[in-house]
Amino acid sequence: MNVYLIRHTTPDVPSGICYGQSDIPLTSSFADECATLRAKLPPRWDRVYCSPLSRCRRLAERLRPQPAEDARLRELNFGDWEGQAWNDIDPVQLNPWMDDFVNVACPRGESYRTLAARVTDFWKDITGNDKQQNVAVVTHAGPIRALLAHTLSLSLEYSFRLSIDYASVSLVRWQNQYATIQFINK
Repeated sequence: MNVYLIRHTTPDVPSGICYGQSDIPLTSSFADECATLRAKLPPRWDRVYCSPLSRCRRLAERLRPQPAEDARLRELNFGDWEGQAWNDIDPVQLNPWMDDFVNVACPRGESYRTLAARVTDFWKDITGNDKQQNVAVVTHAGPIRALLAHTLSLSLEYSFRLSIDYASVSLVRWQNQYATIQFINK
């Protein structure tokens, strides 16, 4: 089975805004980014999964009508910080999270370890069906990094060294209970 991890296209949000699970619109370049992305992908899908946030769902619908939405594919929940400029977040709250974002949860949000647990649970569910050939997973940078870290047995902390651009694709081949990374951030 080929699992294509696809990051959503460019969101229409000012630079420096914390937006994790906020449902924000996409830029006017959406159609062009979709066309470029299509050239990197197979023409047919056995299954398409996506985060329920519209920035992922819109792209997933371009790949296949009625994609399977899965809440486990949402981006990190930044809780009280959602929609705020990073520079406006109280350093007393921000600094402990920045020092250990893997284990420390945002106020009324979640830690990266929590995100990793939910996307790993999703991964175990989809890789149990070896009859599918091409599977698309349209999601966010955080879940993609966590899934790649799981596949590579990479520590969560180091997974942020993986660059995951908007409208990029990473391919994991799953065969006989064994995963190989074909490419990252193409």
